[in-house]
Amino acid sequence: MRERERRLIVLTRLITARPGRDEALTELAARLRVAKSTLSEDVAAVRDALDDAGLGEVETQVGPGGGVRFKPRLDRDLTRAAVLSWCAALADVRRLTGNGFLYMTDLLFDPRAIDPLGALLAERLAGKGAEYVVTVETKGIPLALSVARELGIPVVLLRRDNRLSEGSSLSINYLSGSSHRIQSMSIAQRSPVGNAPVLFVDDFLKAGGTARAAADLLSELGARIVGVGVLVATRDPSPKLIDGISSALTWDGDSHISPTPWVAERLGLEMPMTAK
Repeated sequence: MRERERRLIVLTRLITARPGRDEALTELAARLRVAKSTLSEDVAAVRDALDDAGLGEVETQVGPGGGVRFKPRLDRDLTRAAVLSWCAALADVRRLTGNGFLYMTDLLFDPRAIDPLGALLAERLAGKGAEYVVTVETKGIPLALSVARELGIPVVLLRRDNRLSEGSSLSINYLSGSSHRIQSMSIAQRSPVGNAPVLFVDDFLKAGGTARAAADLLSELGARIVGVGVLVATRDPSPKLIDGISSALTWDGDSHISPTPWVAERLGLEMPMTAK
C-alpha cells in the first residue's frame, strides 16, 4: 500500500473518531508527519469521499488555529435495521414485566443495539443548541452516552440519591408517573451545567414525571431542558408532563410496539409489532 493511501486511512479515522469536536490541523500534521499544505490536500480528499458516500461532513477552519470537525450523517440502512430489530425484540411477551414495564437492560447495554438509536435521536435533537446531555442513573446512561458522542458534548448524571463523594448536592422529591411512588433525584452543585441549554435523555418514559422533575431540579442551577429524547414512550397517558419529547418507539403497554411517526418517515418504514 502506498504511503498516501495509508495516511488517508489513518486521517479518516482520526477525523471521524470524535464527532463534533475540533481537531487541530497542526496536531494532525505533526502526528502524520506531513506539512500542513499536504495535510490540507488529504483533508479535502477525505471530505469529498465521506460526502460522496453520504457518511458525513468535514468542516474546516482556516488560519493559524485552523482545524477540522466531523459531523456524521445518519446511516439509514443500519438504523432502519436496528429499529426493526428493537421492535421485534420488544414485541416478545416474555419481556413484559409484572409491574407494567418492558425488560430492555440487555439491549440497552449492547453498543451494537443502542448506538444506531443514539445516532437517530442525536440527529433529531441536533438543532437544539444543547451544551450537555443529562440523564438519570442507571439505565439511561448508555443511550445518553451514545447521543452525546454523536453530538460531541458531555453527559451530566443525575443521581437517585446523594453521594458523599460528590460533595454538596441539590435534591428534589417527585411522584413517578410510572411507579406512582415518591422518588428522589439529586445533582452535585459542582455540576458544570450552569445556565446551559441541555437535553434530557432516558430509556423509558410513561407519564414524564422523571423528565419533569429533572427540568425542575436543573432549573435550580439555571440550566434549562431544550429537548427530551427517549428510546420508548408509552402511548398513554397523553399528554405527558413535559413537552418537546422525541421518542424512537411507541408502546401501548400491552402487545404493540412500533416506530413513532417521525422515525417511520425518516427511515421510510412503518411497522407495528404484535407480541408473540
